[in-house]
Amino acid sequence: MSFIPRATFPSLTHLPRSYFLGHHKSGLQKMKSLLSTIDLVIECRDYRVPLTSRNPLFESSLEGKERLVVYTHRDLGPRGTRDEEVVKKWHAPTEVMFVRNMGEKDGGEREKGRSVRKVLEYLREHAGKRWTLVGHRVLVVGMPNVGKSTLLNALRAGGVGKGKVARTGAQPGVTRKISSGVKIIASEDDVVEGGGGRGVGDAVGGGVYLVDTPGVFIPYVPDAEAMMKLALCGSVKDAIISPVMLADYLLYHINLADPMLYAEYTPAGPTNDVVELLEGIARKTGRLGKGGKADLEATALWMVQRWRTGGLGRFLLDRVTETGLEESRVREGEVKPSISQARKAEKERRRERGRLRGVA
Repeated sequence: MSFIPRATFPSLTHLPRSYFLGHHKSGLQKMKSLLSTIDLVIECRDYRVPLTSRNPLFESSLEGKERLVVYTHRDLGPRGTRDEEVVKKWHAPTEVMFVRNMGEKDGGEREKGRSVRKVLEYLREHAGKRWTLVGHRVLVVGMPNVGKSTLLNALRAGGVGKGKVARTGAQPGVTRKISSGVKIIASEDDVVEGGGGRGVGDAVGGGVYLVDTPGVFIPYVPDAEAMMKLALCGSVKDAIISPVMLADYLLYHINLADPMLYAEYTPAGPTNDVVELLEGIARKTGRLGKGGKADLEATALWMVQRWRTGGLGRFLLDRVTETGLEESRVREGEVKPSISQARKAEKERRRERGRLRGVA
């Protein structure tokens, strides 16, 4: 009998719907106050979730500023360019670029460097048209852990040949404050004073400075599956949602993409049962507790992390269609008036769960 993957994922009524923290709110307010000093906004989105990693707060708060949309983690998506072309159409005439976040075999580092150089070339050209003595300032924004700081470090290394300046990490919340501005393209004065070397011919006006910002989450996520997608991609701390539930949601997507991706862990064939898969992984990787019993939580975290680094398939969690972005905006418009009520309802559900636990 042939394997039939789940067509839908079970309803997630009790899932947390917010990860909007205090430093997200203060960070957004600071970004607004800086706008008059900013020449360009780079909005980073995760290529694995091109729709879900879009934060409407940026469009409303940073409205009026020219922007460049950069999709990170391009190396963790499908190799073909079909989805890229559709995503570009979503944003036309706004410029869209795709960058790789890590090197891999078969020229991965070379491809990563090439994608970063394209962004540098765009910034150099943009700054060249708007010469300023104090330098061209670029604000980098995005959801938590989307790859803003990684992009900044790569642009700094490629532009002025200097090492990491922004901290990065596997969990969201590493960047808590807005940076003062990091030089990524040399100024003409730098080249004159340095007597040549790196940056000659690439210098522009007063230089180009990147302003890193903390990731800002959506105040309320009306779609439970969107919360799962963001958690899978690392925009939500792993402790917020059960690792086994996350692994189950990942299994659902892997089965739709290619069940053979985990064949080494389930000799009996593909499965829709996450416990069966986790037990197989635990045996294979040695994640066993007392009595040889599988440590399901530790194994689930390992499984999720393996997917995040490309070890369990490279596919998108969002469905990319030509009308996808417009449909997403329509849904936001329908939900927007009831966000405050929805957040109140979420608090009530939490209180009720706490009360029931107390009774038990």
